[in-house]
Amino acid sequence: MIDHQGKHQGAQVFAKAFAESLAEALTQKVGHPWQLRVRDSPDLTERQGKAIHFRLTVDGALRGECFVELYEAAVAELGSMILGQAASAFNDVHTEALSEVITSALDGLRVALLAEYGAITLSVDRVEDLVFGGMFVVPLSASSGDQPDMPVMLYFDVRLLTALSPTLAKPATESSAIDSTNLNLVMDVELNVSLRFGQCKLPLREVLDLTSGSVIELDRDVDDPVELLLDGKVIARGEAVIVDGNYGLRVTEIPQPIASHFIR
Repeated sequence: MIDHQGKHQGAQVFAKAFAESLAEALTQKVGHPWQLRVRDSPDLTERQGKAIHFRLTVDGALRGECFVELYEAAVAELGSMILGQAASAFNDVHTEALSEVITSALDGLRVALLAEYGAITLSVDRVEDLVFGGMFVVPLSASSGDQPDMPVMLYFDVRLLTALSPTLAKPATESSAIDSTNLNLVMDVELNVSLRFGQCKLPLREVLDLTSGSVIELDRDVDDPVELLLDGKVIARGEAVIVDGNYGLRVTEIPQPIASHFIR
């Protein structure tokens, strides 16, 4: 069983890494130092205007979503600084500018979490009309020089909060300790791997009706990554390519260390 304290500790680790990465990205973009720190509790009096939300989608060794909440006044101020313009009333241009900086901070966040959790991918997009019932929140504070602190909230969905639990992370760390001597003995064994572009369920009637030229719709968009399977388990994802007239796979993601699939 995973304890709630472990989940919350994992969220704090994620929040701290995000704060440091975003502070560095802001500093590089605006040309003067910014700091973001994790707070013990939110200060509701600092909120100014409507809440603006960005969704961080996490995939790979961790999966789930984290929502970044700022407020119109802060987004307008940050957006104006990022664009090198005088402060102005909030508009969508400010949101787009801040979204680009958050995106640039994701590489630092990914690297910061690599040793603890493994390889992950991150993406950001703007979302509206959110309801945060049941989510765990970590309050942050952004500041630069003598300017007043800007409140920032991170909301973690249950899936990501559970994945961040140290109780979950520990077995993956232990299982990665492979005896290299024993593994070397089977390095030349050939394994059958396969690519999966998608799948679907068909009633027997439709299967029997299949003929040359029939089209089957899969459960995957054309932009979704192709999966590489070993013994029915996904060991990598990527994009299909053509190699000397044959299909190939350019790997873009390793969900977890491949060697861990050989541990029983």
